[in-house]
Amino acid sequence: MNEELKKRIDDLLAQNKVVLFMKGSALMPQCGFSASAVRSLQEAGATQVTTVNVLQDPEIREGIKEYSSWPTIPQVFVDGKFIGGSDILKEMQDRGELAPLVNPGS
Repeated sequence: MNEELKKRIDDLLAQNKVVLFMKGSALMPQCGFSASAVRSLQEAGATQVTTVNVLQDPEIREGIKEYSSWPTIPQVFVDGKFIGGSDILKEMQDRGELAPLVNPGS
């Protein structure tokens, strides 16, 4: 991964509490897994979610996979740490573990 792309991702993660790399947008997800990730975050009460539409930026789409060592989209980061994809988010939400991470006041 080139340094410029790594810095773009580092800066994005440093400046935002919750970052969701997804296909489409929160209002219009373009795949079922991305829609599931948005739903899990909403159900957990996350209010400060920054979404990145990887379909609009092929460099980010491939780069984020290398950055996280995770092969699929969507990907969620909280406080700069990689959490996982839609299945992991759903499991965390079902166990009540997601809300305290994304919404510390809960």
